[in-house]
Amino acid sequence: MKRLVIAVGCILLASPALAQSVGEKTGINSALGVVPTTADFVKEVAISDMFELESSKLAEQKGNAQEKSFAQQMVTDHTKTSNDLKGMVNSGKVKAELPMAVDSSHQSKLDKLKDQSGKDFSSNFDSYQVSAHKDAVSLFERYAKGGDNSELKDWAGKTLPALKHHLDMAQELGKAPSVGQSSK
Repeated sequence: MKRLVIAVGCILLASPALAQSVGEKTGINSALGVVPTTADFVKEVAISDMFELESSKLAEQKGNAQEKSFAQQMVTDHTKTSNDLKGMVNSGKVKAELPMAVDSSHQSKLDKLKDQSGKDFSSNFDSYQVSAHKDAVSLFERYAKGGDNSELKDWAGKTLPALKHHLDMAQELGKAPSVGQSSK
């Protein structure tokens, strides 16, 4: 019984340290408010940008008018953030590796979108955009507050308002009557 109590105690004491090593995509770090490492932040931002670019290119082809307009804005904005991030990494100001492709969970979402059209495409695209931008806002907020690379931390803070605007726009997808109007 003593061993069990000691083991549980050790696990509880180690939980904050373990949370920092849990992959960012799990959502655990977000729920706990754990600041991502620079390497995790760069990886997640790069994957997020790649997903936004690829899914938005599909929406430009398959989406309704509202989704096509949103997608054009995402391609413009996420091309910029992707180029900004690559510039900081390539200049040596940020020490991290850029992934070359999206991870398996993002790839499966892209594959699903590629196979869909009409309402099915719209339903999934709209849902993915809200989820992706909620995750991005959380990631950027946490890094902007406590990241360990000052240039990247500053960039995260400056990028945050655009991501919050993207989230607002994504939440309006599928609400055609209120396009261009605030429902608040």
